[in-house]
Amino acid sequence: MNVIEKNIIMEVEDLKKHFDISKGFIKKVNSKVRAVDGLNFQVYKGETLGIVGESGCGKSTTGQLMLGLLDATEGHIYFQDRDLAEMTQEELRLARRDLQVIFQDPYSSLNPRMTVEELIGEPLIVHGIAKGEELKKQVLDLMNLVGLQKHQMTRFPHEFSGGQRQRIGIARALALKPKVIVCDEAVSALDVSIQAQILNLLKKLQKELDLTYIFIAHGLPAVRHISDRIGVMYLGKMVEMADRDEIFHHPLHPYTHALLDSVPIPDPRLRKEHLLIEGEIPSPTNPPSGCAFHPRCPFATEHCKKVTPEYREILPEHYVACHYPLVDKDTDVLPHSSDKA
Repeated sequence: MNVIEKNIIMEVEDLKKHFDISKGFIKKVNSKVRAVDGLNFQVYKGETLGIVGESGCGKSTTGQLMLGLLDATEGHIYFQDRDLAEMTQEELRLARRDLQVIFQDPYSSLNPRMTVEELIGEPLIVHGIAKGEELKKQVLDLMNLVGLQKHQMTRFPHEFSGGQRQRIGIARALALKPKVIVCDEAVSALDVSIQAQILNLLKKLQKELDLTYIFIAHGLPAVRHISDRIGVMYLGKMVEMADRDEIFHHPLHPYTHALLDSVPIPDPRLRKEHLLIEGEIPSPTNPPSGCAFHPRCPFATEHCKKVTPEYREILPEHYVACHYPLVDKDTDVLPHSSDKA
């Protein structure tokens, strides 16, 4: 994406979401899950922003917050310069036309008692956009757009494959002509060959309909294929964000480096050096002091254990939250080990 053409469509500012954990008969709150713990980033119109990280890092919660499906504990989410938290119920209802979602499991996200025609047409009915023959026409147009056939309109979800069900979910997300779509693990439940078809369909639709995607996933190959920029989350925080190629070729955060090293090379003759991280991700109910990654980081110092690193711009458009980013003074950036393979 050309830097000159960047136009902010959404912005996240100091975003936090903490869930209370209560115990006992009187449900006394004795701890909190810090699912999202201070995020700051922007989403540009027409781009695909990939968000990756281990399970439990808060990426799906971030997507739900950006859709207005959850209320933030602190912070702000701006959509086209409007704070979602300050909108009235009617304003939020209208804003949700422009903010849609594609869910991870295409089967559980579809009502098994509704036909394809009913599933795709439901948003149009709820928002009073179409009815009767006009409704049927718009549903058919949406089906054609995602590669479904007219004779499938009267079928139920159980009569389709996983990839076809996800096409139904995509058609439903497109029904209200949204500006932003959150793809929450939209291909992780599909076979690899079907993943490629759905990713290519999403890219085609983005170009044709001028869509903006927030693509949440843990599969790095899929994120690399579809994203313009990538943000890496760890324990509720954004630890690195940059252009896709920068992330894959010049990761600055040790966690990003280790994530990329975990991707297998499909050629057994090639070898690559691995940056090993040990242990499990800490509990979000009791995150470590200082840098949250320091218990697993091979480069951690006493300073890392005590002081939380600032999320800052290290290189142009390359942000990282690390006291000692992997920057080489002679070459600007330490090459990723996969480049040496």
